[in-house]
Amino acid sequence: MKRKSQTEVIEAIRSVAKSIGGDGLSQSKFIKNSDITIRDILRYFPKWSDACREAGVKHDSSRDRVSGDDILADWGLVTRNLRTLPSVTEYAIRGRYGRNAFKRFGSWIDVPGSFREHFGDSGSWEDVLELVERHSQKQKPRQTVLNQQPNRQRKDQRWHEKLASRQIYGDPIDFRGLRYETVNEQGVVFLFGMVARELGYLVEAVQSGFPDCEAKRKISKGQWQPVKIEFEFESRNFVEHGHNPESCDVVVCWIDNWAERPPDIEVLVLSEAIKRLPREEA
Repeated sequence: MKRKSQTEVIEAIRSVAKSIGGDGLSQSKFIKNSDITIRDILRYFPKWSDACREAGVKHDSSRDRVSGDDILADWGLVTRNLRTLPSVTEYAIRGRYGRNAFKRFGSWIDVPGSFREHFGDSGSWEDVLELVERHSQKQKPRQTVLNQQPNRQRKDQRWHEKLASRQIYGDPIDFRGLRYETVNEQGVVFLFGMVARELGYLVEAVQSGFPDCEAKRKISKGQWQPVKIEFEFESRNFVEHGHNPESCDVVVCWIDNWAERPPDIEVLVLSEAIKRLPREEA
């Protein structure tokens, strides 16, 4: 079944509300009288009332919010069937709810921890909790203390224990005004601003909402084209943050690790792009 757009969902709500009438449109009546699914609604709106409010329709608030237990339980079922923690894309294919339904738990990477908090003592999800624990162990950073197990430590791997409440820096880079490699999205934004013109971009606007940036991009001599840009430290964060690929043209990042990205979305990897640029401004 073809995925419904946000506009199609809103128009369907308006159409059903007009045909049925009454004091308030309930979610169950809407689903019964349209080809829109609950998953379509939750893909764009956290709850039913938000969808109706956007459509300008009075709503029945009895189903405003699906319970957190229901959402996490569905995530658990998908995890159980896959026998591994699902990516956003994998869950979107197999799960019942849209990405927005999970925003109450934080980002996508916070969902396993929320699942453990909700069902850790239930006695019904031991297999899924074991997968969550394995994933948690894999995510822990490898840190080696100097002079500890010296025979296993490579000569170029001189790691110390991380100190709390101290700034983290990337490797030395000394690229123009940037002394160290970026370690976060803010660094990506800063670096792109430094080199945008040389890479053929003119920034029109930068905002806090998605997409982060609107720009013009040079496509030939005397010709520029508008593009929508999203900044990410790692390209795969695009899906983990629940962004819609149809509303973005270019992902600008430092690390490209998005193996399943759609063919019509471009990734600009700054760590590679700046290698072609002079280290000092002319």
